[in-house]
Amino acid sequence: MIAALGDVRTVVTIGAYDGVHLGHRAVISQVRERATAMGASSVVVTFDRHPASVVRPESAPRLLTDPQQKLELLASTGVDATLVVPFSELQSREAPRDFVQRVLIDALKMRAVIVGEDFHFGYKRGGNVTLLREMATANDFEVSPLNLIARTDGVNEAVSSTAIRRALSGGDVRRASEMLGRAHEVRGTVVQGDKRGRTIGFPTANVAIDASLCLPADGVYAARVTIGDGSTHPAAINIGRRPTFYEHAQHSLLEAHLLDFSGDLYGQTLRVAFVEFLRGERKFAGIDELRSQLQTDIAQARAALR
Repeated sequence: MIAALGDVRTVVTIGAYDGVHLGHRAVISQVRERATAMGASSVVVTFDRHPASVVRPESAPRLLTDPQQKLELLASTGVDATLVVPFSELQSREAPRDFVQRVLIDALKMRAVIVGEDFHFGYKRGGNVTLLREMATANDFEVSPLNLIARTDGVNEAVSSTAIRRALSGGDVRRASEMLGRAHEVRGTVVQGDKRGRTIGFPTANVAIDASLCLPADGVYAARVTIGDGSTHPAAINIGRRPTFYEHAQHSLLEAHLLDFSGDLYGQTLRVAFVEFLRGERKFAGIDELRSQLQTDIAQARAALR
């Protein structure tokens, strides 16, 4: 990617860009505008994993996007190039000045850098806007910090990956989608389950989601599911530990009931886009009570997706 840019100067932004939310898109929009004005190429510099997964793995956040989805979303912004920097233990110890010199100045021939005003990078988060400004004059580049984008729902909070994760942890997929500018989506492969759903008239696809990804809170959701052939279907989604059948399940599972669909989904990769929270997960007295509730869930999912 760097070689393809040749001798063209660049306007750059740097970050984890997890979620590629509205705040990220605002920064990238500024990068593209400045690049056009300067006759430069626009570049997003990001990492092959969240830096926190290396420097503090015990408290690293769940990801809003998997690596492939992040690249797809970044490409959809119209940016000229995305440079993915491998983030390792060695990389985590690189001094901020060295990173700027090696990647941004020597490799990308940076003409300008645009980041959020609270931007930090490098070893022990020692790099910031002040450091970039210190290096700018001697290396012929400009530094433009941007204010964070505020939420549009009246809450005094900036749009951020942390705020989106907080919304998802409470099951508020609608608020998360407002900050993302799209429905929150997870992707996974359909695997064999206990096939109990089909015995009670509600077959479900058990979707294996990578443990590093951020799922909404346990509960039932209306969603749109895109299957392997590219078609999208309305669905009722259950995330949880199925307390009606299991006393102490170790992990929450994602089960998708595609409405008015019949077919074999085993082995296919499904994209699950959450639209509306319907109810929390609870334990039922028996199969009949569960079946009755599932009928209500499906009716509510249809209404939410209509």
